[in-house]
This record gives sequence, C-alpha cells and structure tokens, in this order.
Amino acid sequence: MNQPEQSQLGKNSTYVDQYDASLLFPMPRAVKREELGIQGEPIFLGADLWTAFELSWLNLKGKPQVAIAHITVPAESTHIIESKSFKLYLNSFNATQFVDAKAVRDCMREDLDTALWHGGKILARCGVKILLPDEFDKEPVHELEGLNLDRMDIECTHYQPAPDLLKAQHNEAPVTETLVSHLLKSNCLVTGQPDWGSVQISYTGDQIDQAGLLQYIVSFRNHNEFHEQCVERIFMDIWTRCKPLKLSVYARYTRRGGLDINPWRTSHPQSAPSNIRTARQ
Repeated sequence: MNQPEQSQLGKNSTYVDQYDASLLFPMPRAVKREELGIQGEPIFLGADLWTAFELSWLNLKGKPQVAIAHITVPAESTHIIESKSFKLYLNSFNATQFVDAKAVRDCMREDLDTALWHGGKILARCGVKILLPDEFDKEPVHELEGLNLDRMDIECTHYQPAPDLLKAQHNEAPVTETLVSHLLKSNCLVTGQPDWGSVQISYTGDQIDQAGLLQYIVSFRNHNEFHEQCVERIFMDIWTRCKPLKLSVYARYTRRGGLDINPWRTSHPQSAPSNIRTARQ
C-alpha cells in the first residue's frame, strides 16, 4: 500500500520530459476515511476538481503546444493521486509528441483512471477537458457565493480541528443557507507547507451557529492533511455535530506547482460545481 512518506513530496526529483505514466503515485482513500469513522462506502458523494495550468507537449512537427486541463476525479475512486507525482507526470509530456489535444486527453484519462482505481475495476471514470490558447479568454475568475463568515469579529484560540465548536439551533425552524470563508488554511501532510483555501458550506437543517463554524474553520490552521481529506473531515464533523438534512462542502485551494485541487462533497445527488477559479488561484 502506497503511503505519503513514500511519495516524491519533500524530496529531490529528477526532471523527466518523456512520457511516463509510472510517475503517478496513487494513495488509498480508505486510510484517512477510517479515521473519520467511515467504514466501506461513505455517506457522501462528490468529486475533486483539479486544474493543471502547466500542460505542454510537442506536435508531430516538434512544435510545443500549451494548454490548461480541467480534471474531475470521482470521490468514489479507491485512491487519490499525490499532487507532486501528478506534476511530474505532466512534465513528462513536455518533450513527447502527440497527434493532437484529443490524443493527450485520451492518454491522460486512461492513465488517471488506472491510478485512481489502482489497477482494479473502474467503477466511475475521471473527466479530462483540455483548453487550448484560443479558449483561455473564456476562463472566468469568480469568488464563491454565499454569506461571508469572515465579517464577524471573533476570538480564535484553536488551531487544530475542534469539532466541539460546531453547534446548531435544534429548537428553531430549519433554514437553507450558504456560508463562505476565505480563512481556511491547512498544511501538507508530508512537507508541512501551507495550503490556502476558501470554503463554501451549503446546508438545509437546523441553523448552524456561524461564530462557532468560523472558529472551527480557523482551527484547521496548523492541521496536516491533504486537501481532499480536510474537506471530508469538515463534511463529517458538520454532519455529525449539526445533523443537517442536506449538506455540501466545497473548497478551492490556491495552486501549487501549477496545480490546484478543489474537493467537493455532498450528501445528496446534484450537479458538481463549475471549476471556476477564484482570484487567489
């Protein structure tokens, strides 16, 4: 079983510019999910929305091509792909010839599916969309919509996840609301380097105490975990402590190494959010 410390994170890595699918380093989701009390199938649905800003290859005349790629990784996949290995994998396209962007997309999709299911049966395929330069101007910048929790002047004293801060008004009428904070920060599980993000929480149910929710989000500040794992922890803590009828948690993290990772988890079937970057990304 691949473990985070076995990856290339925090290590000197050889630059490989010839296509090499073996550079992808899959890690099982189950290990961290078990810490959250998830045994077997999780109660949530969702996806991890990746953006690759540094994608390049050669055409059949040896001329470099550049593109942006949007990758949708289903949350039900058995594995995630460690982000540095994904970057190294993308670099391996740099001096490799492909017929066209479709060939690049098909190659990426095949390799990613194999890694995400670690060679097992593929139950849900990833999505890969490649944008060429004439489409770059269509890529918008837009902030997450919702009531901004950061407006509150609160005292913060917890910097490790503190689910006890989460409370809901169980004696009042249910509400439906969307709340946003830009104060999400966690650290890489292996290197300890900071990961900065914004988070959007949408729910229907007993009203969640907003001050406690913001303090809870801030409490991730010194926590070491990958993006996907942080969002699943937030989802499960709110679901367990506040008991909403419906819940969605969506985080957009700033890019590192030309990649951003934006996990989304929901209690109920719905369309995935559009992969639209925020100003900080």
